[in-house]
Amino acid sequence: MHYGNLQKIRDGKRTFGITPDIPSGFIQPETLEKIAKVAKKYKAVLKITSGQRILITNLKEEDLPKVWKELGMEPAVITTNSVKNVESCPAGFCKRSKYNTIGIGVKLTKKYAKKEMPCRTKIGVAGCRNACGSVYARDVGVIADKSGLMVVAGGSAGFHPRVADVIAKDLTEEEALQLVDNIFEYYKDEAELGEKLSLMIERIGVESFIERVKLR
Repeated sequence: MHYGNLQKIRDGKRTFGITPDIPSGFIQPETLEKIAKVAKKYKAVLKITSGQRILITNLKEEDLPKVWKELGMEPAVITTNSVKNVESCPAGFCKRSKYNTIGIGVKLTKKYAKKEMPCRTKIGVAGCRNACGSVYARDVGVIADKSGLMVVAGGSAGFHPRVADVIAKDLTEEEALQLVDNIFEYYKDEAELGEKLSLMIERIGVESFIERVKLR
């Protein structure tokens, strides 16, 4: 399947957009050059997305297979109800960082990227309480502070905006990753199909949710 999203139809002309996978928003210069080269060749328009990816749009449907082949990259999203992406701040490269959370982002990407969920899901990781990448608006987030890591859940920047709830504070990296596992296990068990994590938390109550996912 040649993944592409239909864009606006203008004067009867159908154009498509694709979004290659750029894990945690970090990209090699050579890959960036390749994207630019392909975009020029097929007269595409490039858009930096809020999900730390690059949308290649204004493509013709018949060009999609060739574009994907020349890019040599995987699609960022395969199914709607899945983990769409793991967004990370610069962490170890930033003077404000309290903990280098890049490694946490990599681990969460390897474990959860593209995994099926009850609804579309986003993960955010940040190296300080500024939470760059809008971590408080993500379904699940890990945020570093001086005293340890904090895990938040239930954020949303979509149709029903919601600030994430703090599930636990002052955690080690191992504890934070385990808590994220607990959250996703409970979410997959409890949620109705198409139900965002934020809506599930509101349905069952924050305190009940925390009790069910907390570290034992």
